[in-house]
Amino acid sequence: MIGITLSEKDFDYEIQALVNSFFPGNRSQVNGEQGDLHIAINLGDTEISVSVETKSGNLERSAVVSGAEDWHKKEGKTAHPYRTYYKNVLKKLLYMILKEFPESHFPEGMRRRIPEWGTMTGVRPTKIPMNALLAGKTEEEVFLELQEVYCCSSEKARLGVDISRREANILKQSSYNGGYSLYVGIPFCPTTCLYCSFPSYPYEQFGHLAADYVNALKQEISGVAHSMKGKPLTSVYIGGGTPTTLTGLQLRDVIQHIQESFPVEDATEFTVEAGRPDSIMEEKLLALRERGVNRISINPQTMQQKTLDLIGRRHTVEQTIQAFAMARELGFTNINMDLIIGLPGETVEDFANTLNRIKSLAPDSLTIHSLVVKRASGLREVLEAQGDFLMAEQIRGERMEEMLAMGEKFAGEQGYHPYYMYRQKNSAGHAGSSGQENIGYAREGCECLYNILIMEEMQTILAVGAGASTKLYHPDRRQVSRIENVKSVTDYIERVDEMVARKVDALEKQEIS
Repeated sequence: MIGITLSEKDFDYEIQALVNSFFPGNRSQVNGEQGDLHIAINLGDTEISVSVETKSGNLERSAVVSGAEDWHKKEGKTAHPYRTYYKNVLKKLLYMILKEFPESHFPEGMRRRIPEWGTMTGVRPTKIPMNALLAGKTEEEVFLELQEVYCCSSEKARLGVDISRREANILKQSSYNGGYSLYVGIPFCPTTCLYCSFPSYPYEQFGHLAADYVNALKQEISGVAHSMKGKPLTSVYIGGGTPTTLTGLQLRDVIQHIQESFPVEDATEFTVEAGRPDSIMEEKLLALRERGVNRISINPQTMQQKTLDLIGRRHTVEQTIQAFAMARELGFTNINMDLIIGLPGETVEDFANTLNRIKSLAPDSLTIHSLVVKRASGLREVLEAQGDFLMAEQIRGERMEEMLAMGEKFAGEQGYHPYYMYRQKNSAGHAGSSGQENIGYAREGCECLYNILIMEEMQTILAVGAGASTKLYHPDRRQVSRIENVKSVTDYIERVDEMVARKVDALEKQEIS
């Protein structure tokens, strides 16, 4: 246990996230038990002090903060412009002292890892550099800021700048300002993968609800469409779950209804996450082609059959190859493939073999995800039952870093460039929380605009379907607010009128962009 004591409870979430990034797999608690390692932080008017103490030794550092001495005593401090500066000074001080603390003084079994993303613990590490570039700063200025203010390694700072530059250029070329994107959720899957914590429902058990779900979904689409009238539609994304779990007729029905309700013909892109190869059939791909879908994703996650069997994917490597070939034959020229590194039992050699097999298929974009073992996933229970979960996760995390580097090298050699990135929160406290990321790579012109918009939160995302989360963008504050739909399919079908009313009310009250 790592105890964290604050003189006043402010920045507690950010501090705890930073401590966790140094000590993946160890629990921390703010203003609770002191633990084997104790961190005390005093937030003063003009000086911040941080001390780290264990039974074997302690270290203390302080930093002077000047310019707005009484800001944090004022009412409404969370909106004060000085707050970000104060927070960055505090986090950098904490980062430096944790980095400098002698490793020999840590409690037995506690391993420190220096987070390469420095003090940037959020899920969107490119948001800061991209906004800086859009504001007119040079790439070199942004690179130095990432290193000096946020303590990023030179490799991560360069990656952040490279991705941000591409994101900024893509956004400048698009008409996202004043518009919105549409997300449509299909929550059914052929089976539930062992690592999955998303609200998805195995078709074998819940397929009898599919027809009623499609009707409810169409009702929500019709109900909210008029609130967006006159606003330009940038992109459409049908995700899940696995959208191709629906029949070909159901897919046609849903897409046709979207096209009748929204100005889809004006959208830059229309993506359907075809997903699991065992759900992809010619009639379904034909339905997508004939209804104007111009980007799909076929997601093997791995090309190792032993792993597919272990995680409950219930499809073969050969089915992935066949589904991809079928999509190409039917004319799809923008196909993404998703891979996951860190799957249980997979070695670096296994991942190298997967990349080699992907090379022969030559998808137009490739997304490499770092596996996060969520508390809600079945995989967490399996790994815990196998023994020392935390130690195994630390070893797997080190292996994942090698796989990430291998994926980056492969992408560069095959003509892909990184164009968007995010990290996942709410992990089970494993090595991945130290900063391993999910990166989308694409060949020129095959980037997914929706992926950038959903990550960078610079446009309203209107989301419909069970478990869908609408993000209303407030341009005056550059912030988003959320409107959540219920996750349960049965609840969604029964309460779709409520989903529509809640969304329409918020949309009509809010000036969106």
